Amino acid sequence: MSLTETAQQARRRDLRIPLAAVLVVLALAAPFIGSRYITHSLIIALIFMLPAHGLNLLVGYTGLLSLAQAAFFGIGAYTAGLLAVTYGTPFYVNLIAAGAVSGALALPLGIPALRLRSTSFVMCTLGFVIIGQAIAKNWVSLTRGDMGLSSIPKPYFELGPLSFTVSGTTNFYYLALIIGTLATFAVWAIVRSPAGRNMVAIRENETLAESLGVPTWHYKLIVFMISAVFAGVGGCLYAYYLTVVSPLTFQMYYSTTMLIIVLGGGAGMISGTVFGSLLFVGLTEALRITPELRMIAYGVCLLVLVFWFKKGCAPLINRFWNAIGGAK
Repeated sequence: MSLTETAQQARRRDLRIPLAAVLVVLALAAPFIGSRYITHSLIIALIFMLPAHGLNLLVGYTGLLSLAQAAFFGIGAYTAGLLAVTYGTPFYVNLIAAGAVSGALALPLGIPALRLRSTSFVMCTLGFVIIGQAIAKNWVSLTRGDMGLSSIPKPYFELGPLSFTVSGTTNFYYLALIIGTLATFAVWAIVRSPAGRNMVAIRENETLAESLGVPTWHYKLIVFMISAVFAGVGGCLYAYYLTVVSPLTFQMYYSTTMLIIVLGGGAGMISGTVFGSLLFVGLTEALRITPELRMIAYGVCLLVLVFWFKKGCAPLINRFWNAIGGAK
């Protein structure tokens, strides 16, 4: 290869850097570019991206199809709401507690569930959602039943003598963006670690992975708990953003939405979860202003994915990313 060709290829690779810079600028400037409702749609997309990241660890990297994310999403929302309303604890305490409680409850639920296989495991996780909604409706002394928890305060932080409240759609967008970015890097770190490689080995061939000394059942249980932590953190953000939590937080629609994000975006790819959240949540929220077209557009997107993008959108995104980087 000549020096000229080498220089041209280097210049092509540099296209990734300016494109990444443009995406960062767009993310930071989004509240000032679009309307307030567009910002609202992006916040909802960022919130649902969190449990979708956790579900991607289960479905995409470990090969476990779970419908329990809505249950842990609701648990995180109620945990944060109860702490905020009853004890007035600051946001960051409730955020940690929401993730911790969801992850802790995933342990006793996951131990028997992960003994099951394929369809039985899926049905068991569906039962978690139904049980969670029933408890939220009937444990009135704690959850206030169908009335739910209302008047959840805006997120506020106490850092020594300093304290501030996150109020307004724009400020909450940046809060969700920061948490979503940290969650994305956390997933990236897990996937790139030796544990992440063992997860992929379990997905590809669990029997072979176990014969090589990988404690498959323990890995699946840990990933199940980590997935619940991501869902609980998303539920906390959801409660603070809407300032109300009700048994509807446990609805099955949320589990299917998270699953569509993962499968439609591209299971086993972090970029797919990010793109899927923006497409399947952000777009549908933005189209609420035209309810007669909203579900039609949603259905068309699903049909296009089923027939033309069977592995989701992430492979297409990765090919484009490699192309602008000069890869052949």
